[in-house]
Amino acid sequence: MSIIIKYHHTPVGELIIGSHLNQLCLCDWRYRTMRAKIDKRIQTALGCTYATGDSAVIHNTVLQLEQYFARQRKQFELPLHFVGTDFQQKVWHQLIKIPYGHTCSYLDLSRTLGKEKAIRAVAAANGANALSIIVPCHRVIGSKGKMVGYAGGLFAKRKLLLLENSLNIPTQLSFC
Repeated sequence: MSIIIKYHHTPVGELIIGSHLNQLCLCDWRYRTMRAKIDKRIQTALGCTYATGDSAVIHNTVLQLEQYFARQRKQFELPLHFVGTDFQQKVWHQLIKIPYGHTCSYLDLSRTLGKEKAIRAVAAANGANALSIIVPCHRVIGSKGKMVGYAGGLFAKRKLLLLENSLNIPTQLSFC
C-alpha cells in the first residue's frame, strides 16, 4: 500500500497532491521549508511511502483546484484524511470553517479553540497543515490585518487572498 502522489502546477505555485485509501492526505506546496518533516509525518503515520501515480481522489482534487482558481468554486468537497496530533486536527477543522472571502487572525483562531494563551501552538499547527488551499490556512492573518507566514510564501498567500477578494475585508470574527 502506498500514498499515491502527483505534482500539480497552479497559478501560485506547484503542489504535491497525495491520496491514501480513497482520501486526500496531502495537498501541499512542493517547495516549502518543512517539506521533509511533513512528508515524514504523513508516511510514518500511515505506514506507507510515496509512489507517483494518479487516483480518483487526486483527479477530483485537481479538477476542484482548477475550478477554485477559475473562481467557479468556493468550497471543496473532498474526502480528507488529517494526519497530525489531536490538537493539530482541531485547528485544521476550525480552519475549514473560515468562509471564502474572509480572514481570521491567529489570536481569534486561538480564542475560538479556547486556547488564547496557546497562540504560538495554534500558529504552529496552522503551519503544519498539509492540505493547503483545501484547508484554508491562507485565510489566517496577523492581528492587525498583516499577512504573516505561509508555507507557500507570502506571494502565494497574497494571490490567494486577492483571488478570494479578501485582502481589504476587515477581519471577520463571527466564524472563528
